[in-house]
Amino acid sequence: MTSIILILFFLSLFSIVFMIGRKLAFIKREQVVTEKEIMLEIPYLKDIKHLTFKNIKKYGYTLAVITVRYYVRGTNFLKNKYEKMKIRIMNRGNDKEVNGEGREISKFLKIISEYKHKIRRIKHEIKKEENL
Repeated sequence: MTSIILILFFLSLFSIVFMIGRKLAFIKREQVVTEKEIMLEIPYLKDIKHLTFKNIKKYGYTLAVITVRYYVRGTNFLKNKYEKMKIRIMNRGNDKEVNGEGREISKFLKIISEYKHKIRRIKHEIKKEENL
C-alpha cells in the first residue's frame, strides 16, 4: 500500500518538475507566449438584481397557481373516491336483500325477538281478559 502511494507521489513530482522545466526553457529562448485576456461582459448588479426579482415573482406566481390547482384537483379526486367507496360499502350490505335472501340474523337476536313477541302476546291476552 505504501509503495503505491510512493509511486504516485514521485510520478506527480516528476510531472511538476517537467512542467516547470518547459516554462524555464521557453523563458530562456524568449518564446514566452502572452495569453490573451478574455473579457466577459457582466451586466451591472442592479440589472442582475432587477432581472432576478422579476423572474422570482413570475415563477413564484406560476408555482402558487400550480400548487393551488393540484390541491383543488386532489381534494376533488379524494371526495369523489370517498363517495364511491361509501356507496360500495352501503351496497355491500344490501346485496343479500336484493337477491331475496335477506340478511342473516344471529341466533341470540332471534331468540330475544321471539321472547319479545311472546311477552307482547301475553300482555295483549291479559288486557283482553281484564277488559283494559
